[in-house]
Amino acid sequence: MDEAVYSLAELFKIFGDPTRIRILYAMLDTERCVNDIAGVLEMSQSSVSHQLRILKTSKLVKSRREGKSIYYSLDDEHVRSILNMGMEHIMEGHGV
Repeated sequence: MDEAVYSLAELFKIFGDPTRIRILYAMLDTERCVNDIAGVLEMSQSSVSHQLRILKTSKLVKSRREGKSIYYSLDDEHVRSILNMGMEHIMEGHGV
């Protein structure tokens, strides 16, 4: 049980970074390449790539190669659910 609790805490640390949340939201409904994400979020490709590595290592995003391009998307429906439930909780708590 302790290992599972530790793993859950580590997962929530990944969600604790606003930049990573913005990147996940950019892929909420569509897959995107690094260049697309960088453009949408007005960030450097290097910064986006760094965050995507963290998200991929944490199994929150997956990638696929098409020619020279690599496209990223949410790893599975759980990631979408976590984002949606978190936002719902925030909106509820703020009366938004």
